[in-house]
Amino acid sequence: MKKFFRNFALGLAAIAALAAAPKAGAATPVTFGLKGGVTINSLKFNESAFAADNRSGYTLGGMMKFSTPLGFGVDASIMFTRRSARAIANYDLDKAGHNDVTVSRSYIEIPVNLRWNLGLPLIGKFVTPYVATGPDFSFLVSDRNVKNAWNNRKFDFAWTFGFGLTIINKLELGAAYGLGLSNSASGEASLYGPVGVDAKNRFWNVTAAWLF
Repeated sequence: MKKFFRNFALGLAAIAALAAAPKAGAATPVTFGLKGGVTINSLKFNESAFAADNRSGYTLGGMMKFSTPLGFGVDASIMFTRRSARAIANYDLDKAGHNDVTVSRSYIEIPVNLRWNLGLPLIGKFVTPYVATGPDFSFLVSDRNVKNAWNNRKFDFAWTFGFGLTIINKLELGAAYGLGLSNSASGEASLYGPVGVDAKNRFWNVTAAWLF
């Protein structure tokens, strides 16, 4: 884990160095930035025997954005993301214990988006709205097993739908909803009964980025 955090920090330093490097000639269509924010996560179960409520976490990393004069472009990020959600057995909603499990997971998250910048007359040089969509790849870096009660999958795949604002070409505020398409976790039958239970992530990422 120490080696992972060292490599992650070196990756962020490399992004910052690229961003700070002087740009010769005309403005480049490629920009880099540092990005951070909060994530609000829930779990969608395949069985009605379970419910889930939201828990917040955080996300931090670097991004790259490619823009074209027509307003279309691509952005990609490498983020360290902490997600948390609470799973509750419906038959025991008012009690804590083995039927009430908080699932906290850490990921290296790589969202890749196609985006469309919506040019506005008069204020377009100062504020530019955008919409974006694309795949989100998450790789688990925390423990797979939670309190001998919950198994996390090593890989999670989602599709995101986002929107936001770019302000003076420097500050970018955005929100993206992630629709989990793969099973990210499963409950132990010994604790939750004979019915097999799988869960998919449903999450919001609300972020701010500074572009260099």
